[in-house]
Amino acid sequence: MVSAAMATLLRGFLRPLCAFRGSPGSSTGVPLRAVSHGAGLLYPEHIPTSPLQKVLLAAGSAGMALYDPYRHDMVAVLGETTGHRTLKVLRDQMKKDPEGAQILLERPRISLSTLDMGKLRGLPEGSFGCAYLRFLDVNRVSPDTRAPTRFVDDEELAYVIQRYREIHDMLHTLLGMPTNILGEIVVKWFEAVQTGLPMCVLSALFGPIQLSTQQVACPALRTPGPLSSVSSAAPQEPAIADLGADPMGS
Repeated sequence: MVSAAMATLLRGFLRPLCAFRGSPGSSTGVPLRAVSHGAGLLYPEHIPTSPLQKVLLAAGSAGMALYDPYRHDMVAVLGETTGHRTLKVLRDQMKKDPEGAQILLERPRISLSTLDMGKLRGLPEGSFGCAYLRFLDVNRVSPDTRAPTRFVDDEELAYVIQRYREIHDMLHTLLGMPTNILGEIVVKWFEAVQTGLPMCVLSALFGPIQLSTQQVACPALRTPGPLSSVSSAAPQEPAIADLGADPMGS
C-alpha cells in the first residue's frame, strides 16, 4: 500500500514536469491576461500545481540549479515556486508608482518582436540601448530565450515575474557583468537586494560554491564598469549559443 501511495504521489508530481518541456519563450510577445485558457488555466503556459507539488518542485529545482547553474529552466522553476509573497509585494510597489502601474496595465513584453533593433543599433555610444544591444551580440543571448512563466497561480503575479525575467539582461548591461558564473553572482546579489525574491537570495548565497579559485583570481573575468564599453571581445566564459543559458539566469 505504501508503494502504491508513493507511485500515486510521484505521478501527481511528475505531471506538471511533463508539460514543462515546452520550448522557452513560446509565448514571447503575448501579454499575460486573465482570460480563459482551458480548465484551471489562468494564462498561456500555466500549469496549476498544489502546495505539495510546489514544495517538491522547489526542492528539486534548487538541487538541480546548484548542481548545474546553466540549468536556467530550473532556476526559473525555483523562482516561481518560492516567490509568491515577494511577488505580491513587488506588484503592490509597482501599483504605487505611476510608471509601474502603467506597466501592469499595458503588460509590455521585451522580445525581438517588440524591440526596434534598427533604432537600438542607431543609438550613440554610451547610451543604454547601444550597450544593451552590444551585450546581446557579444554574449550570443536573446530576450526571446527567457522561459515563460508556468507555476505562478495568479496571472498578474505571473506577469511580474515574467517582467523581472525579461529585464535580467538589462541588469547585466547596467552593472557591466558578463554571463559567466562570477558575473551572474554579482547580478543575483543586486536582484536580491532590489527584489527580495528567495531565488535571488539563494543563488547569491550558494552560487559562490561553483566558483573555483582561478575564476575568483583571474583578471580576465573582471569587466569594465557599468555602461563603459561592454567589450566587443569574445565572452570570457562560453555562453551556450542560441539558448541564452547564462548560469543562474532566470
